[in-house]
Amino acid sequence: MSKRVFVSGCYDLLHSGHVEFFRQAAEYGDLYVGIGSDKTYLGYKHRHTLYPEQERLFMVRSIRYVKEAYINAGSGVLDFLPTLDIVKPDIFVVNEDGASPDKQRICRERGIEYVVLKRLPGEGLAPRSSTALKAATCQLPTRLDLAGTWIDQPYVSHHCPGWAVTISLEPTFDIRERCGLSTSTRNIIKSIWPIRLPDMQPEMLARLVFCFENHPERTDGFVSGAQDAIGICVPGLCRHYYDGHFWPARIETCYDEHVLAWLESHLCMIPMLPRPDGCSVVEGRDITTDKVRRLAQAADNAWHAALACDIDAFAAAYRDSFQAQVAIFPGMVRPTVTTTTAGDGAASYDPDFIVKAIDHWSALPQVLAWKMPGAGGGGYLALVVDNAQAFCQTFHEAIPIHIRRHT
Repeated sequence: MSKRVFVSGCYDLLHSGHVEFFRQAAEYGDLYVGIGSDKTYLGYKHRHTLYPEQERLFMVRSIRYVKEAYINAGSGVLDFLPTLDIVKPDIFVVNEDGASPDKQRICRERGIEYVVLKRLPGEGLAPRSSTALKAATCQLPTRLDLAGTWIDQPYVSHHCPGWAVTISLEPTFDIRERCGLSTSTRNIIKSIWPIRLPDMQPEMLARLVFCFENHPERTDGFVSGAQDAIGICVPGLCRHYYDGHFWPARIETCYDEHVLAWLESHLCMIPMLPRPDGCSVVEGRDITTDKVRRLAQAADNAWHAALACDIDAFAAAYRDSFQAQVAIFPGMVRPTVTTTTAGDGAASYDPDFIVKAIDHWSALPQVLAWKMPGAGGGGYLALVVDNAQAFCQTFHEAIPIHIRRHT
C-alpha cells in the first residue's frame, strides 16, 4: 500500500518550481496538498491573492503528481492542521525555505516522518520562486532608515545638525503602501522608471528624484525629506549630514561586504497595520535642541557601531535613536486619527496597536532593539535580533532584508 505524503502552501503564483516540488514529493507516495485559504493569505501577507482559493485548488488538482488537494481550514502559519487530520499522512514534505521547528515538532508528536527537500529546478529549467517572479515585474529598491531620520527636515536639523543613516533594500518582499518604507518616493520613481533604476551616479540620481518629487508646483506645502530619495538610490549603508537645509551637506557610504552581511544577519521586519487614513504623526511634536542633539548622537553611534560590527553598541544606538524620535514626535507610536478624514474606519481604530506590537516583540529574548521605519504611525517594526535567519524561521511573519550592493 502506497504511503500518504502531505505538502502545504499557498501556490498563488503557480510556477515550474512548485510542479518540480510536487514531483519530488510524489516520489515518496500518494501526494496530498493543503492550500492556504484567501483569508489566511490576507492575514499573513497583508494583501489579497492573485488567484482566489477555488481557482488555486483547481490548478493544483490538475497537476498529475497530485492525488488530492484541499483548502486548509485553519489559520496562520499552521493553517494545515485540520487538513492533517483529514489526510493522516505518513510523510510531511517541505522545501528548505518552508522548514520550521513547529512543523518538525508537530510531525514528531503525530508520528509523521518529516522530510526537507532542497529547492531545485526541473531538469533543464531555470530556478523559479514566487518572490523572484514578483520582483521581476518591478526591481526598484526601497529604503530602511536605521537611525537619525527626521533630521533631514530643516525644522529639525536647525536645532542641531546631524546624520541620517539608511540602507537601500532589494525588493525581495511585498512592499506595502503607507508603511514607512518610502513608498511615496518609490512611486514617484516608478512613474519615471517603472522597472529599475537607471545606471547613473547614485547621488546625482537621488538629487534628480528629490527635485522631481518636490517640484515647484507641488501644492500641499510639504517637502519630502531627502533621506527617502538618498536611501532608495544610494546602495549599501549610507549616512547623510543635515545642517538646516533640505539637501545634506555630506554623504558617506559603506559598501564593505562584511558590514553589509553583518547588518543582514541582525535585521528583520515585522508587518503591522498600515498607517491609517487621516493619520497625523506630527501633531503634538515637541522639538528641542536637547532632543535633536540626542537624535544626532544616536545616529553617529549607530554608524560607527555598524562599521565595527558591534552588536551591543549598534542595538543600544538603534534604541536610542527611536526613543529620541518618539520624544520629538510621540505621534509615531500614538498617531492622531481624525474621523473627518478617516471616515468610518476611525471608529474601530485602536490607537494603542503600535504600542501593543512593540510590547509583544520587544519582550522576546532574541530581540535586541526595535524601531518604526519612516514617520511611523503604522507599517512595520524593524527589529535588531541576535540571529535574523533563525528568527525568521521561528516567526514566519518576520521578513529578512537584503541590502542592495554597489555595482
